[in-house]
Amino acid sequence: MAISSGPMAENSSNGVVFSPSAKARVAELIGRYPRKQGALIPVLWLAQEEFGWLSPAVLDLVAAELGLTKSAVLATAMFYTMLYKQPHGRYHVQICTNVSCYLLGADDLVRVAIDALGIQPGETSEDGLFTLEAVQCLCACERAPTLQINKKDYFKVKPAEFQQLLTQLQEEGLRLGPSVGWPGSDNGGAEHAEAGHA
Repeated sequence: MAISSGPMAENSSNGVVFSPSAKARVAELIGRYPRKQGALIPVLWLAQEEFGWLSPAVLDLVAAELGLTKSAVLATAMFYTMLYKQPHGRYHVQICTNVSCYLLGADDLVRVAIDALGIQPGETSEDGLFTLEAVQCLCACERAPTLQINKKDYFKVKPAEFQQLLTQLQEEGLRLGPSVGWPGSDNGGAEHAEAGHA
């Protein structure tokens, strides 16, 4: 079942601000380019890490920081699938289902995830911990079946190992509690930076 958007989604652009550390990072990124527009993708990536996803209010904030139109920022965000326009879980689970992984058991891994998380590919768990996706290629055909959780790759994954990993992440996520940008959050940006992504 898909989740509803968290508290950040309901804020106007005036109510969404970067934390002091993220604001300093935005200034540093802008300084790398002869025109502010050059920093758009890095700043969008930073905003996603700060808020969990790119809500309309967050896109407005990025536009204001870079002196760009909202439509220009939205057009760029819409082009890249790794920029989330919907709330995503703390753990983004991507299972490769391309031919090499498929032949070596990717379907079994997808079933493990569905059973363990109670969601289908393309959905986010109600507790905001997991987003599950079946993807076409993670560029590791020789080490299939392959999956990725956030920025970490896992190779030659067996269903029992995957089940154990998901259980560990569920326990860890419940221990960390909600982070800024995830549903149910009422924490500040500094606390998000301390908890971080797994």
